[in-house]
Amino acid sequence: MNKPNMPKTVLGGAGFYIVLLLSLAIVGASGYAILFHGGSTAREDPDASTAAPDADLFDDLDPNGPSLEILEPETLKVPDQGVTVQAPVQMPSVEVDDTPVKPIAPSLIVWPLRGAVVSAFSVDALSYDETMGDWRTHAGVDLAAEVGTQVMAACAGKVTSVEDNPLMGTTVVIEHDGGYVTTYANLQTVPAVKAGDTVSAGQIIGAVGSTAIAEAALPPHLHFAVEKDGDAVNPQTFLED
Repeated sequence: MNKPNMPKTVLGGAGFYIVLLLSLAIVGASGYAILFHGGSTAREDPDASTAAPDADLFDDLDPNGPSLEILEPETLKVPDQGVTVQAPVQMPSVEVDDTPVKPIAPSLIVWPLRGAVVSAFSVDALSYDETMGDWRTHAGVDLAAEVGTQVMAACAGKVTSVEDNPLMGTTVVIEHDGGYVTTYANLQTVPAVKAGDTVSAGQIIGAVGSTAIAEAALPPHLHFAVEKDGDAVNPQTFLED
């Protein structure tokens, strides 16, 4: 029996493998070229390439690098805000008067009451005392007034005593600035003030009474006396009509 005819192979077994290896080599070379040359071309941006920088642009730079000038706070200048500073005003000199100041005694400014003088002030000459029946001085003035007539303080001051004098009856004594003292006698037994009270000029301190035994012969009146530093003075020199 005859075997079928098979086509004859151009290359033998060894030739086939040689051809196969050459084909693989060609394919590998082509892939390498595409991978390294084509890929590199794809990554490069033709527009991204720049020319070398011009060396002249850096001629003005400090080769040692830029410097930073630091200003201390006190070296900073504040812009002029237009504020005008005036020079201190020279105060005029004042002449000082070093003359010692002497206190001026207050004047008696009101009458204790309004009434006729029934017995005048007399310390330099003796006057006859009808009650005592003799000649003596009189260190005050007696002002006629009905019993119960209100009596006022002649000046502001402090009441130093309220007493029942054996001869002059109920008596109020007021001390004033400047060494002055005023006395109000022959008052009713219960005056309107007490020792230690502060009174103002014209304040009511009591009322006319009939308690002064030493002046009982006279009509109802107020006995009013003024002293300056312990010396009796005429009340009429202080009080005006």
